[in-house]
Amino acid sequence: MTSADDRAMTRALELAAEAAAADEIPVGAVVLDAEGRVLAEGRNDREATHDPTGHAEVNALRGAAASIGSWNLDGCTLVVTLEPCVMCAGAILQSRISRVVFGAWDDKAGAAGSMYDVLRDRRLPHRAEVVGGVEADAATGLLRSFFEQRR
Repeated sequence: MTSADDRAMTRALELAAEAAAADEIPVGAVVLDAEGRVLAEGRNDREATHDPTGHAEVNALRGAAASIGSWNLDGCTLVVTLEPCVMCAGAILQSRISRVVFGAWDDKAGAAGSMYDVLRDRRLPHRAEVVGGVEADAATGLLRSFFEQRR
């Protein structure tokens, strides 16, 4: 973990709170370049956009690729508040992200070590370093609060 990772997770948690305020599942993501500078950020927006791919990670990856003018994000780090799902893990591998730092584990749909381990699957041509559980209590708290309010 670097100080840039910590700052990015703080921002990702802010983005997750913004998503919750917009009635979206509270997930936020930030993409850092190799020097730790923010390339892009995203949050869940599926409800607003009616886009099934409107996950924080996908939105942040799209922004980062546009920012550098390339789909290839080798050397970059994705910091996200929730363990990526299978779809997001696929997008992460397709973008060649080098590192993924996430907060809350997702025992129901996680694809970075809990349910599946797509990001480190040796059968695939690209793998990412994974650091899980960063600010997990804060990220889990946002999710728990969001879903308790809807029950």
